[in-house]
Amino acid sequence: MTATVTKIHQNKPNDEPPQALPELSLSTQSVTLGYDQTIITDNLSIDIPEGKFSIIVGPNGCGKSTLLRALCRLLPPKSGQVLLNGQNVHTLPTREVAKILGLLPQSAIAPDGIKVVDLVARGRFPHQKWFQPWREQDQIAVDAAMKATGIMEFAQQHVDQLSGGQKQRVWVAMALAQETPLLLLDEPTTYLDIAHQIELMDLFQDLNRLQGHTMVAVLHDLNHACRYADNLIAMKSGKIVATGAPNDIITEALIQEVFGLPCLILKDPISGTPLVIPKGRG
Repeated sequence: MTATVTKIHQNKPNDEPPQALPELSLSTQSVTLGYDQTIITDNLSIDIPEGKFSIIVGPNGCGKSTLLRALCRLLPPKSGQVLLNGQNVHTLPTREVAKILGLLPQSAIAPDGIKVVDLVARGRFPHQKWFQPWREQDQIAVDAAMKATGIMEFAQQHVDQLSGGQKQRVWVAMALAQETPLLLLDEPTTYLDIAHQIELMDLFQDLNRLQGHTMVAVLHDLNHACRYADNLIAMKSGKIVATGAPNDIITEALIQEVFGLPCLILKDPISGTPLVIPKGRG
């Protein structure tokens, strides 16, 4: 990525402040989630705080991605409800949901032979009508998303020619081009080296703090989660063990309970957030 990550947040030439995002709420009410006969979560209720960056952490198989799939209505609950602005998300029109909620999936597959710019442009689908020509505002959104993620140089390349990390940035750009007030991210730093991980997390934090987007991410890196989350959700075995600000809930006892990992908790000298140091055997 390049130093252009903040350009998506620049005000218009007349220096008008960014338009306020519409109010929204996202929650689950006593949802039971699973696949076929396998139950992953049972009777789970949670409220996603509006305007905050929430990050879900927990060991493999604990239900993090399953919960995220339910929040974006990819996985219907076996019982209970997922509510978007007080309405069952499964009863709302797809296009209306797509104007509010954007998703960066864990393992996205691009159509064969599609170019980067064309894939990013697909993020504009919810904002277009049948037979409506491509508008200037659509192009502005696509260009801003590609600049923000540092992929302008790949615009005319085919997606299948890119590296794993480059592809991930293209999918992020498509989600940004959708311009939704709510963005769900399933392991967004997968395939990225540490420098690009930090730039991408900084971008998400900017979208949250400067633009007011509500963000929900699943992450494996505990220290990234502690540094960037306003609201941390710790899961184990399909249940929420703790939720709150990292400084309020992250303790050595919690990490031991959730991950079975002996550790030390120090204060991150950069961010002031908890820094998890695994003890291991070394």
